[in-house]
Amino acid sequence: MALNKEQLKQGIIRLQQDMLTKTDASMEEYAERLASLIHDFVKSGEVTVQAGILLQAGAYTGATTSVGKGTIN
Repeated sequence: MALNKEQLKQGIIRLQQDMLTKTDASMEEYAERLASLIHDFVKSGEVTVQAGILLQAGAYTGATTSVGKGTIN
């Protein structure tokens, strides 16, 4: 899945609007919530690994044979 920059932007706008309504807003809360938005944005990305990447593990050598997909942890 492609990263959704617009969704991240809207989440940041909502966060800022919410923080403006708080009488006791803290930098700690803002930083934690912003970090969570960014974390979720990055984890929503998809990594594609092309076929033909050389592999070497001990005595074994070879190459990937197909395109693969990974996740960001």
